[in-house]
Parts: sequence; structure tokens; C-alpha cells
Amino acid sequence: MSSLVSDKPKAEPARAYDGPPDYRVVGQHGMYPQLSHDEISRFNFLAHMNRHLSTQIMPGVKEAFDARVEPKFVAANGRGFKDRHEVRKALLKDTLFQWWSALRRATMETRQQAGRWVTLRQADHLNARAKALTEHDQRLKLNPDLPLPRYVEAIDHHCMPGSYHTELTDGDVTGPCNYDIGIFATTGGMLGRYNDGGGQAIAAWVKETLPNLRPKRILDIGAGLGHNVLPIAQAFPDAEVVAIDVGAPMLRYGLARAKTMGVDNISFVQGDVSDLSDLADESFDMIHSCMFLHETSYASMPKIFAETHRLLKPGGIVFHVEQPQYTPEMPLFEQAMRDWDAFYNNEPFWTKMHEVDLDSWMVSAGFARDKLLHSGVAAVVDPDVFPQAAKDTKQEDYGRKAAWHVVGAVK
Repeated sequence: MSSLVSDKPKAEPARAYDGPPDYRVVGQHGMYPQLSHDEISRFNFLAHMNRHLSTQIMPGVKEAFDARVEPKFVAANGRGFKDRHEVRKALLKDTLFQWWSALRRATMETRQQAGRWVTLRQADHLNARAKALTEHDQRLKLNPDLPLPRYVEAIDHHCMPGSYHTELTDGDVTGPCNYDIGIFATTGGMLGRYNDGGGQAIAAWVKETLPNLRPKRILDIGAGLGHNVLPIAQAFPDAEVVAIDVGAPMLRYGLARAKTMGVDNISFVQGDVSDLSDLADESFDMIHSCMFLHETSYASMPKIFAETHRLLKPGGIVFHVEQPQYTPEMPLFEQAMRDWDAFYNNEPFWTKMHEVDLDSWMVSAGFARDKLLHSGVAAVVDPDVFPQAAKDTKQEDYGRKAAWHVVGAVK
């Protein structure tokens, strides 16, 4: 009699999906390029790899630090670490840190290669589309004679070829387009459908913190391609919004992108935010930056703070959304890991920005110490589109997680 018991192994119960959202749900605004099946697959792979590195590999780096790196240093030196720099140099000798760091750098380089290929093969179409949307529009104000700060001109920020300013041809927008389409891969969808979760968070924070604020003029400094300023312009539709950046391609793309998304109250102006002498004193009710200070130089930051004080109306608010400052309460291991971008991701001012006393610089710029503001914001994502990203609390990438600090002041 044949056995009624099957030798076939029982199937494992299906596990709930715990990865990034699919790239195909990313918002397709009017400046977005066409992506092939293989190009989408590359971005999905990179998003998964970044999340794997942060949730699976990085915890192992901490275990290696506790079990090997720190004890070895103490045994060799007869003392513990005195600062984050000693921690970083000790980590560099550990194979697990080397592995994690190499993979993380590789994902950044591959992300740039993947995005650049998409935009370059469609360059003529993208540039023509941007020209059609922006030509003769008075809201785009470029200055071809503007001297570029060396801290921008000399660096390919976060491995982005040509940084924010390079134009391969007249009217080029391929650089910012590459930036726009690849943010998903770096963050795994943590910035939402249109990469504007930071801007949405800022708008929500302002509405909650200052419910009576009715700004007539808003200044966004270091605007990039404008993805963070769009939600703010939408939150204050009666306000005139000015977005300033040194990169002409970013501004050109930013206006074209905004117009295709129906946001019409923003002007995109080319300028060096450490010298905005073309703008009148006390002419803005609200001034802000989002993830900008870490890409400026140490010498420029006090000048930027002084300019914001000059430009802000009495009773107006200025605030900067940034990475957290290094404090004695922050473990040296965390400080060293946060420093990774400064040494291995073309962010040379990242480490210095984390250690400066921003409060003192705000006071030196003219703001009263008792008028300083401190808070925190986290990116607002689209839970119906990106449910995993909206509830993801496990991802900590020491600089990539979409949660930031706010430092500012009321004048």
C-alpha cells in the first residue's frame, strides 16, 4: 500500500515584505525621463542594497567595534578613545568596516552611473523640454557672470559628476535630472513620492510651531533643484517664494519641474548665498535652508547667517534643517560613523559643520540668544504609496535617515 505521507518538504510561510517601495511608484512629473525595465531594476537593486547595508551590515560594524576594535585600541594604548578621529582611524583597520564602507561607496558611484546614463541618452529631449518651459519666464533669473565659490566648483558633491553647476551644453539639465531620479536609490523611498519629504516636514513644522505666521515673502537658500521648497510654496500659496542657488542647471530644471507640478509662486535665482547684496534689507518674512549647510565652507557659514539676519524682517523667522551637531552626549562611534560622508562621499565640510557652535554663530550674526529655536523634523512620506518607508523605524544610516535637527531664530 502506498504511503499517504508526502516526502515533499513543507513550504515556508510567506514573510511580509520588508523592503523599499518599488521604483515604479515614484512620482512622474513632467520633467521626469523615461526609464527602461533594466534601468528601473538597477535603481531597485541599489535601494535594496542601501537598506541592506544600513539594517543588516551596519549593526555588525557596531558589534565588531565593541568586540574587536575598541578592546584592541585600549590594549595598545592603555586608554580609551579621546575623539571621533581616533575611532575612525581604528575602524579603518577592521575588515568588516572596510567591507561595509567599500560597498556603501560602490552604491553611491553606481547610483550616479545609473542615473547619468538615463539622462545622457535623453539629453536632447530633456534640455528641449526645460527650454520650452522656462524660456522667457521671468521667474528664472540666471547670472552667467557669477563667480562660483570654490567649495562648489572644486567638488563633485556626494559623487555627483559636475556637482550642482556643470553644464555639458547650453541649457543643460541632465545633472539635476540625474540628482532627482536617483534620490530614491539612496534613501529607499524615505523622502516620498516626489523626494520632497523634507519640504513637507518643514511646512508642517512651521504650521504647527508658528500657526499665526502668514509670510508674504519666503527665501529658500541653497535650493538645489527646488524639491524641498515646493511643499513650502504650496503651503503658503499667497507668498512670493525666492529660491537661490549657485547652479544654473539646478535652477533651470527646478523651474521647469515646478511648472509641470502646478507650483507657480516660486522664482529661481542664481546667486551666492554668502553675498546677497542684490536683495533689500528686511525684505523676507521667512528664510530657511534644508540640508544645505553641510555643503558650504566653514568660512562661508558666518556670512550666510549674517545675510539672513540682514534680509529678515523684524518678527520674521529663519531656520536651518540639518544633520545633528556632535555633542558630548553623542557616542564617539556614532560621530565617527556620521563622519563617513566627509571622508568617503565627497562631503568635505560635513564633519566641520557637525562640530561648530551654530548658536554662537547665530548670535554673532545679530540674533538674540533668547530668540533662538531648536527642534527636530522627520520626512513626511506618502503612506498609501510607500507603506514600508512610512513605518520604517529600523533604518539608521548615520546621515541618511530622513530625520533632522532644526536650528533657527526669530528676529
